[in-house]
Amino acid sequence: MRLQRYICAVAVALAGAGAGVAQTPVADSDYMPVDAAQVQLGQMLFYDPILSGNRNISCATCHHPKFATADGVALSLGEGGIGLGPARRADPENMPEQRIPRNAPALFNLGAYEFTRMFHDGRIEVDRDKPGGLRTPMGAEMTQGFANLLSAQTMFPVLSADEMAGHYSENDVSQAVRQGRITGPGGAWDLLAQRVVQTPAYQPLIAQAFGDAATLSFTDISDAIAAFVAFEWRSDGSLYDAHLRGQAALPAQAVLGKTLFYGAAGCGTCHAGAFQTDHAFHAMGVAQFGPGKGARFESHARDTGRMRVTGRAQDAYAFRTPSLRNVAQTGPYGHTGSHADLTGFITDHLSPRTALDRFEPASVALPDLADVDDWQHINDPVEQDALRAVITRPAVSLPAADIAALVAFLETLSDPTALRGRMGVPDAVPSGLPIDR
Repeated sequence: MRLQRYICAVAVALAGAGAGVAQTPVADSDYMPVDAAQVQLGQMLFYDPILSGNRNISCATCHHPKFATADGVALSLGEGGIGLGPARRADPENMPEQRIPRNAPALFNLGAYEFTRMFHDGRIEVDRDKPGGLRTPMGAEMTQGFANLLSAQTMFPVLSADEMAGHYSENDVSQAVRQGRITGPGGAWDLLAQRVVQTPAYQPLIAQAFGDAATLSFTDISDAIAAFVAFEWRSDGSLYDAHLRGQAALPAQAVLGKTLFYGAAGCGTCHAGAFQTDHAFHAMGVAQFGPGKGARFESHARDTGRMRVTGRAQDAYAFRTPSLRNVAQTGPYGHTGSHADLTGFITDHLSPRTALDRFEPASVALPDLADVDDWQHINDPVEQDALRAVITRPAVSLPAADIAALVAFLETLSDPTALRGRMGVPDAVPSGLPIDR
C-alpha cells in the first residue's frame, strides 16, 4: 500500500514537472515526505557495518560526506578493502576478488519524486506496468514491502559479494546469497534483519520508527535508510537555487557559463530540469576500464550499460545522465570515474570521440590491486572501435575561457548544507562496530 501511494505521487509530480524546464525553483512538493523516527534509525544503519556480511563495511564506506557522498576514487574497493576514500587499499589478509565495476554515485536529492531510475544503468526503476510498480533484476520478489524506489535501491549492495555481502562462504549472508536464498526465513535479508533486532541498542530506535522490534523486516531497514538519505542529502540550498528564487545574483562568469550550458555548449540538452538531468541514457564514449560488467564465467571487460537491462542494441554503452547538483565536489566523473578533474571531463565530454584517443590511464585515481589487468578494454582495438561506433554527439569546440565559465556555473550548484549533511556522522552506532570517518 505504501509503495502504491508513492507510485501515484510520482505520477502526479512528474505530470506537472516539465522535465525540460531549466529554471524552475525546487519546492517541498518535489520531495517525498520522510518520517523523523525512521530518519534517526536510518542514520545509524547507514553508518553501521552490521549490514555487511563480514561486519566490516557500511553504506558510508563508499558514500561518505567527506567525499560528497561518494568515495573520491574511480572504482571502489568494497569487500577486502581497508580505509576510507582515496586512502582505501587492499587488505593483504583478505584480498578483494575485483574492483566495483562502476564509480560510486553521489546521493543528493534521491528523495525527489523525479528520480525514478537508479544506478548508472537504471536497472531498478518505477514502472507502473510491473507488479508492485517497480522494475528490478529480481522481478516481483524485489518489489514487495518497500515504501519507494530509493528504499529498494539501498538494498542491492548488501547482496553483492564485492560490495558488502562478502565472498563465497565467508559468512552466513554471503552463503545465503550464493545459494539464492534472499527473501524468506533464513534468507540473506532475514539474517541481516535479525542482527539488527538482536542488538539491544537498536530496539528503542526500532520501536519509535516501526512500533515493534520483534517484527522488524528487512524492508523496514531499507525504508529507514532511504528516509535518512532523502533527508540528509536533500540539496536545494545552492547559490543557483537562491538565484532561481530571486534571492541572489550569480557572478558574471557564472552567468556566461549558464548561457553556454543551456545554449551553445549543448549541456542542457541532457542535463535538463530542476536537477540538471533528463534521467535518460546516452552513449558518450566514456573510457572503459576495470573489470567491466559481466558474469563471473565471462572473460570480457566491457560494460554495455543500459543494454544489459533492456537487451536492445541501440542502448549499447548508454548510461544514465547524472544530476549535476554539487558536481564540483563529486569527482571522479563518468560511470568509470575516468576523470578526476571537472575541467578535463567537460573538455572531453564536448568531444567524446577524440577524447578516447587521448585518454591517459595514468591519470585515473585507482587504489592498487595486485595482479589485476585494469586496462584490458582500452588495450583491445575491437572493443575500442565498438565503443567509438555508438558515439553520435557532434563535437563542440570551446575556448578555455568558456569552459572555465561552465565550471563557474556548475560551482553555483554546490549546496553547503547538503555537502555537510544535516545530521552528520554519528559518534557511535548501536552495534559498537567501528565507524568510517
